[in-house]
Amino acid sequence: PAPRSPAAMGLFYYDGSTPVNVVRVLAVFVGLQAVTLVLIAVALLFLRGQVRPIQELAAVAERFGRGRTIGEFRPHGALEVRQAGWAFLEMRARIERQMDQRTAMLAGVSHDLRTMLTRFRLELALGDEADQKAMNNDVDEMQAILEDYLTFARADGDEASDNVNVTDLIKDVAIPYGAAWTAPKDLTATLRPAATRRMLRNLIDNAAAHATHVDVRAAADEHWLTITVDDDGPGIAPVDREAVFHPFHRLDNARNRDRGGTGLGLTIARDIARKHGGDISLSTASLGGLRATVRLPR
Repeated sequence: PAPRSPAAMGLFYYDGSTPVNVVRVLAVFVGLQAVTLVLIAVALLFLRGQVRPIQELAAVAERFGRGRTIGEFRPHGALEVRQAGWAFLEMRARIERQMDQRTAMLAGVSHDLRTMLTRFRLELALGDEADQKAMNNDVDEMQAILEDYLTFARADGDEASDNVNVTDLIKDVAIPYGAAWTAPKDLTATLRPAATRRMLRNLIDNAAAHATHVDVRAAADEHWLTITVDDDGPGIAPVDREAVFHPFHRLDNARNRDRGGTGLGLTIARDIARKHGGDISLSTASLGGLRATVRLPR
């Protein structure tokens, strides 16, 4: 048969030599675009399914690091993600067992030492009155050291976090010390109530012991709660500000030598702040003394 012309076959010449079927090219192009979009959607869904377990694991680890309850968490996702999740749960179980063992040990030690101190007091009451005052002071100091150490070692590990009214908390702690305080009305944050109260009490007590005026202020943004405790006392030299957070560290200047103290007040306060996921830093106050700045996640 005679060859058909390009016009008869529905073709035209794009460059004078290459035939192109416009309808077929458009159909193929649209088809490829549709397939590409479908593949992209499938890939996004797949990636989302793989990323979500990692995000959940990260959120659980962050809550656990801040001392908050993590609820029920079951690892899922890819094999590697599940392995990481089970490893985290095993680590949490080991940490909780260690904390329980430490608490039990401290309870036993506390009972034995308190029994000994009670016996000392009884013997002093029956002894020579001339020596009683000095020895009673020693026993009182031993009691204070014991109580502070147990508080530091225990650190309210079993206390659950709750939505706390920070304004009321600051008011309750500041007023007995005669400290001035300022805080936004009904300021709230997710905290351990008893531990936070102890932290603030330690900071205000430390300030009130060395100053005539103490000022407590609180402020917050969307993510962080900031509390400052200022005093007009002698302050602490910059080179010593980190050292005072070390357990049983006592300064050689008047700020610590004029009072009994056990050297654990600031240590306990920072330990509580860090278990919330925050921290405490020291600087010079506008009143001329020491400023303790507490930053806690809300």
